[in-house]
Amino acid sequence: MRLLLVDDEPGLRSALRKGLAADGFAVDVAADGAEGLALASSETYDAVVLDVMLPRLSGYEVVRRLRAADNWVPVLMLSAKDGEHDQADALDDGADDYLTKPFSYVVLLARLRALLRRGTSARPTVLEVGEVRLDPARHEVAVAGEAVELTSREFALLEYLARHADRVLTKTELLDHVWEAAADTAPNAVEVYVGYLRRKIGTARLLTVRGAGYRLVG
Repeated sequence: MRLLLVDDEPGLRSALRKGLAADGFAVDVAADGAEGLALASSETYDAVVLDVMLPRLSGYEVVRRLRAADNWVPVLMLSAKDGEHDQADALDDGADDYLTKPFSYVVLLARLRALLRRGTSARPTVLEVGEVRLDPARHEVAVAGEAVELTSREFALLEYLARHADRVLTKTELLDHVWEAAADTAPNAVEVYVGYLRRKIGTARLLTVRGAGYRLVG
């Protein structure tokens, strides 16, 4: 899943990016509100983690402008401001959730999973495509009832395929959403990891649509 993290605290930004990447997310970062708004408006993200107090544009203003442009990407606001009116303002402006600093990384991760389930379309807690069953919260995969061990990257790729099993996914889209920086990724990374997944879940379950991309099927 591809996230945008907008925070002006370098230490927190670096720590969150490292932690989220280790948990299988592809993470883009911005250090101020204007940069964050530009990225959120021009790129496709599965969720945005947005600080309230930012240079140039506040988090409140960023989320207001996104919603005014009919951009309904899920937004989790972060802030050291813990007043009830601060939280109400963020939610009324269009944020989907609000987490006060300091916070537990475990709670942040759970809140993000909840937002991803909610999204702009139905996102079930456990993803099932035919005999493939994937539980993002527990980081577990089973095929025909048998547990399958996946690496973090394999899990992230399978999760994205499962969330979009209704359509063919291009190699470019998979690179954008599963790999952190497509420019720094080997051109054949998708093909390599598709091969890894096929050996673990079964070749017939992950189809290549010639000239188009890949699709997970039941």
